[in-house]
Amino acid sequence: MKSVEPAPGASGPGGRVLVVDDHRQARESMADILRRVGHDVSCCSSAAEALQVVETNAFDCIVTDLQMPGMTGIEFIVQLERRKYGAQIVMVTAHASVSSAVEAMRHGAFDYIEKPFDVDQLESLVGKAIRNGRLLDETIRHEAAAPADVAPAMVGSSPAMQNLRDKIARLAPTPETVLIHGESGTGKELVAKTIHATSRRANGPMVSLNCPVLSAQLMESELFGHERGAFTGAEASRTGRFEMAHGGSILLDEVTEIDLNLQAKLLRVLQERSFERVGSSKTIDVDVRVLATTNRDLKREVAEGRFREDLYYRLAVVPVEVPPLRDRREDVPALIEHFVRRCAERLDRQPIELDAGALDLLVQYHWPGNVRELENVVTRASVLQGETPLTAKELRRWLLADPSASCSSDGDEVPVGLSLQEMERKLIEATLDHYGGHRIKTAQALGIGVRTLTTKLRQYGYAPRENTSHRAA
Repeated sequence: MKSVEPAPGASGPGGRVLVVDDHRQARESMADILRRVGHDVSCCSSAAEALQVVETNAFDCIVTDLQMPGMTGIEFIVQLERRKYGAQIVMVTAHASVSSAVEAMRHGAFDYIEKPFDVDQLESLVGKAIRNGRLLDETIRHEAAAPADVAPAMVGSSPAMQNLRDKIARLAPTPETVLIHGESGTGKELVAKTIHATSRRANGPMVSLNCPVLSAQLMESELFGHERGAFTGAEASRTGRFEMAHGGSILLDEVTEIDLNLQAKLLRVLQERSFERVGSSKTIDVDVRVLATTNRDLKREVAEGRFREDLYYRLAVVPVEVPPLRDRREDVPALIEHFVRRCAERLDRQPIELDAGALDLLVQYHWPGNVRELENVVTRASVLQGETPLTAKELRRWLLADPSASCSSDGDEVPVGLSLQEMERKLIEATLDHYGGHRIKTAQALGIGVRTLTTKLRQYGYAPRENTSHRAA
């Protein structure tokens, strides 16, 4: 593995930041700016190198360029999302476009900044990203510290949520294995915690394993434990997650990421409730209820040979589907109120207010990141908003989508019933709003000339604007 360029000196009062850019001068310039305000900064010259670095290092914020050879910034962000790496991500680009920004934020980016930018912009955005990440971490710690026999809050009264609660109430008291499936960010882990907290095992441990972040060898050791000397680096014996979960439940988060060879050993545990530690021949019996989550179509994974069919049937004894947020929009106001109240408590300040336009925007938005994305938006607003009510215009930059388009998370659907002229006008107006009225940037993003853009805006009734080429970026 290529070594990471270390930050000189001790860690400052800020956060740990990783800068990823293939241009050395740009990389070192950003690092120097962030070090001067107290951040502990490391650098990588490629996304591939950065992926190796994050395997063994924790960062509060990752600042990554968009255009890089080999693996682009978007591809890098997608890989971090799959690994559920907790850092806040800021994308840097000299080729800003609505589509790239939308794609980055769909995969978990906090925000993006366009080259050329000034020192204050970079310092401010990275600082905000780190504060946002720490608030989210505090939420996770608070929920983890809640008593095991208290079911976590499942907010919403829509028919979809009522059906989900009814199903949980029926299956929770049973000992059966449960497969929870749904899109990323829908709350699959919350459903698993609710099942455990309302089951007869509520007083027992609830042990989780995030499957995407581990290699096959580490995964086996995490699941089943190992004996001293079982492999290089095994300097002491280790208790595995199944053993730790004895008398309670184990959650296999994103179970499809488990290696095929290891799936056979997992199948045996589900069948016989016994296993051996790595490097041992002693059989250990366990009494564990297995809960598993996935955001993939497991039947397709089986058909394409990426997941064992026999393991699928063992896991899918009781399947539970968690609905996407766009299928229960009526729950959005209640979720906003819930997240606003929690953020206010953590920040020790008055809850933020949203005006009618902002609330309508959030209800109509298609939420590709589901409840997790909504929580992120509310947290960000709670950190950044002042005493005035939050408006739709202020929110739109973070959503980066026209809610009236009702697009799917795959971006394949378009609004039906609009003429081409109406579609063109909506796109131009949304892009112009995104760039704060900056016509040159809007024209570049749309791939048209400034004169063509100005002509179309006149047709829409916009007043002409002078000296657009001299506006500040």
